[in-house]
Amino acid sequence: MSLHRIGLITFGDERQHEWKKVFGPLTEPRHAQARAYFSSLAVELVSFEDVARSRVDINRQVDVLQKQKVEALIAHTPCWTAPNLVVHGIQRLNLPTLLLSNKSPATHGTVGFLGAAGALDQIGYPYRRLREDFENGEAVASQALPYLRAAATVARLRGSVFGLFGGRSLGIDTGSIDSLQWRTLFGVDVEHIDQLEIIRRADLIPEAQVQSMLEWLTANVASIGYNDQGLTSAKLAYQVRCYLVTREIIGEMGLDFVAVKCMPDLSNYYVPQCLTAALLPGPYDANGAREPVAMACEADGDGALTMEMLKQVSGGQPVLFGDVSYINEALGVLYMPNCGALCTWYAARSSDPRENLARVELRPANRPGGGAITYFTAAPGPLTLARLYRRAGHYCMGIFSGKTVELPSEELMAFVQARGSHQLPTAFVKADVDWDVLLGNFGSNHISAVAGEYVAEMVEVCRLLRIEYQVYNREVKV
Repeated sequence: MSLHRIGLITFGDERQHEWKKVFGPLTEPRHAQARAYFSSLAVELVSFEDVARSRVDINRQVDVLQKQKVEALIAHTPCWTAPNLVVHGIQRLNLPTLLLSNKSPATHGTVGFLGAAGALDQIGYPYRRLREDFENGEAVASQALPYLRAAATVARLRGSVFGLFGGRSLGIDTGSIDSLQWRTLFGVDVEHIDQLEIIRRADLIPEAQVQSMLEWLTANVASIGYNDQGLTSAKLAYQVRCYLVTREIIGEMGLDFVAVKCMPDLSNYYVPQCLTAALLPGPYDANGAREPVAMACEADGDGALTMEMLKQVSGGQPVLFGDVSYINEALGVLYMPNCGALCTWYAARSSDPRENLARVELRPANRPGGGAITYFTAAPGPLTLARLYRRAGHYCMGIFSGKTVELPSEELMAFVQARGSHQLPTAFVKADVDWDVLLGNFGSNHISAVAGEYVAEMVEVCRLLRIEYQVYNREVKV
């Protein structure tokens, strides 16, 4: 997990006589309580032993937070404090801010809280209000964490680099992006790379690295469906080379997330990039544990960016990319396959790669170039799904939560028979969604997902970026 780095400043009354007689004894215990509480959550907290009561104190603490590269701020006003000093610290740090106070009748906290909030509203500064007691810890976490995770995600996007291998695939306009719009709205740089660079460099990978990866796959996957035509040992070895060289390029160019065109050029005349798409978004390969790298197929930039957002709000978890392929309204299930690869972590959702790969079959690809696809059905578990898309040039996001499920055997067999020879890895996602509303509004044929419940976080990301959003769950309130 990549913990979100959060700063905490507790603001206090600068008047010495009021501090000694009234507010010091009320503020300092609540400051210690705030430090202890947020340190107990799944964040990396940067805080201070003392309360900031003057510009000198505030500036000193802000300087430390900047050096520590915090990604969001908790501005804690447990008692009365001068609103202009709170605004001074918040503006100087210039990060999304959670303004926090308590419900105690003894502290005058609400007065200081509303004074600072009103001043921030007047200058149009982005922040979120939270007035809650730490004794009600679940209520604090349920409101604070989604905002803090979203703020950290937006911060991490700024200055990140997206690698786009190739151009538009199969005429899919919803995957095409405006790189300067991304730079303006998300702060993301786009590096364009010819996907033939993967092919040019594939044969330069040392044979020992290729054999190590092949041995690891052979020892751990459920089966490899070698045949005399599409899936030969040579083709699989070439797919391994493509994966390894893509990782090399990512490292050399400092890419944070990627998309690869693949079809039809590579899938028809070389090999499909399914092995890369199955392994890159996961946390392991033959060399051991590694950081997941979000990868979308078919040069889908907005799909990749949505994957990166989901990865970051979840603290660095593996992510999925697939098609909105079929909706079984009777079961309330979305069938979400991909053209040849899903992230293999989702095969069993295990921290042990062997448990995941034991459920993965390498089957012959249904493409002229041959090679393998990674076939499995996603293991049961909670899932958050989202997708960035544009309407008349303006970004929107569709969001909903559900859970991956195992279909009843008769339903699964009916699906297999309907698909015939074109079997693909699939996540079956059950969700309480008005599917007619989704089909009437959703702006893409692709969708991205991450394990867990992060609808509130993705809504906060949209609010921070000032883009429209629609939550499709019937009962979710945000």
